[in-house]
Amino acid sequence: MSDWWLTLTIAQKIFWCIAIPFSLLFVFQTIMTFVGLGGDDMDALGDSDSSVHADTGIDFQFITLKNLIAFFTIFGWTGVVCLGSGMKIFPSVLIAFIAGLAMMVIMASLIYGMGKLSDDGTLKIRNAIGKSGTVYLPIPPKRGGTGQIQIKVQGLQTLDAMTDDFTGFKTGQVVEVIEVLKGDILLVR
Repeated sequence: MSDWWLTLTIAQKIFWCIAIPFSLLFVFQTIMTFVGLGGDDMDALGDSDSSVHADTGIDFQFITLKNLIAFFTIFGWTGVVCLGSGMKIFPSVLIAFIAGLAMMVIMASLIYGMGKLSDDGTLKIRNAIGKSGTVYLPIPPKRGGTGQIQIKVQGLQTLDAMTDDFTGFKTGQVVEVIEVLKGDILLVR
């Protein structure tokens, strides 16, 4: 091994010294991420509800520790391969740099894309307008009280409902939502 090391140029030694430790860090980081100890799930002190309500997902984060480790891993190995294939130093460094940047862009894009996959799960009651549902609990006539309907809005929901009709609605009847009243009560006909 020492004979092999002595035959390398300074540039090759530099690339090897970058590639090996950063590859080990990259493997360690990947294992920790799969085990669930990736470091992104730190516990925080204080009122976290304020940040949850304002959360819009993950912003595009280009320079992070994970991305820098990926950059130097790809940079090192690309440089080793380029110099090993007989390329000159400048094109090897340039190609290695571009490959490292490409890896950073790919990783940042993946993290950004995964952050956008979240769904808040909040029921948007306005989506019920114009949809039909089935009366679950009788609805009294002329807004004399509330009943309930079952309707498919972001999944099957049981929601409070009123009507302006003179007869009201019995369990099992099909109704259509025409408006959302104050207090998230559906107006049906």
